[in-house]
Amino acid sequence: MHLFTWVDKDDAQGGGDPYKPILEACRTGDRKAQKRLFDRLSPAMMSVCVRYMGDYDTAQDVLQEGFITLFTKLDSYSGAGSFEGWARKIFVNTALMQLRKTDAIKLSEDISEARSLSSEEATPLQRMGYRELMKLIAMLPADARTVFNMYVVEGYTHKEIAEITGMAEATSRSKLQRARVRLQELIRERNL
Repeated sequence: MHLFTWVDKDDAQGGGDPYKPILEACRTGDRKAQKRLFDRLSPAMMSVCVRYMGDYDTAQDVLQEGFITLFTKLDSYSGAGSFEGWARKIFVNTALMQLRKTDAIKLSEDISEARSLSSEEATPLQRMGYRELMKLIAMLPADARTVFNMYVVEGYTHKEIAEITGMAEATSRSKLQRARVRLQELIRERNL
């Protein structure tokens, strides 16, 4: 399987960063450039939004909010590092803000619940496709799904998750353990 990034001929001039010309045009308020940037980024960012929100309709709302934030904060992107990485953080933060608004991330969870969880290993993951695995992750409770995505998919540490969400590091670990156990249960149910 080969992955590629679509680069408009207009955007690729001059070698270097393929986003540079389109970002410069977006900063001047060029609506066509904003549309091109939206078209280029929206598939990847929608994937991020769906992973955090768990359903497509809510993810679409978060995607729209994320793009509003992206366009208003575009001047704060310095060009250092990957633009897509910078944009991804905006969409993750937008999803987290939405989850906070709906109280999906419960910040006062007791770690004693995590101690009662089993740490038995599930049977190995057997040829489960990406889409099916994403559907199972979407079935996790919102708080566990959020920590799972941040830790496993995005690569945040428990300390960073705690700083971003306002929960204790121990709570982050607890929610990750709960997510893993529930995900293993869902995988076992699918393989029966």
